[in-house]
Amino acid sequence: MVFGLFKKKNNNQAIVDRQYTTLTTAARHPDFYLHLNVPDTVMGRFELLAIVMILYFRRTKSSATSGQEIAQEIIDAFFQDLDHSMRELGIGDQGVPKRMKKFAGMFFGRLESYAAALDNADAEALAAALTRNIYPQAEVPAPDMRGLANWMMTASDVLSAQSEELIATGQVTLPAPEFERFQ
Repeated sequence: MVFGLFKKKNNNQAIVDRQYTTLTTAARHPDFYLHLNVPDTVMGRFELLAIVMILYFRRTKSSATSGQEIAQEIIDAFFQDLDHSMRELGIGDQGVPKRMKKFAGMFFGRLESYAAALDNADAEALAAALTRNIYPQAEVPAPDMRGLANWMMTASDVLSAQSEELIATGQVTLPAPEFERFQ
């Protein structure tokens, strides 16, 4: 009983776990990698998971306090997952904080550029930002990212239409990346 006094209570944990699982599952949909030109690499998966988190985070910024708290816990879980993944890849304790800082900078930079394009309904600017971020060192023309940009625009609209109740209960969903629909 004494040990429980110092343990942080997290009444949202089941909601956070459910929502985080839904978001990460959405980011793993094979069509992103097979048809929408996201490379199936560690960095490609980071990029797509960041995109999904950014879309979710943008939706919840106007939510009630409970929705914003859940969103913050989901973003925290995302960064904890990154930390864990880096350690699994063999990055030592000394290198993880430095890389985490870099990934946080990448995430928040993407949040800014993607949000600006989404706010202006500018699919071309969004596709250009996606190309810069997903293919930063492309020596030959990078693959076309307009399909992914179109999916993001649709996903943003789908998220905007979802109720506060879905956010508060961790039941927000994203549309599947139907290849034919987003070309």
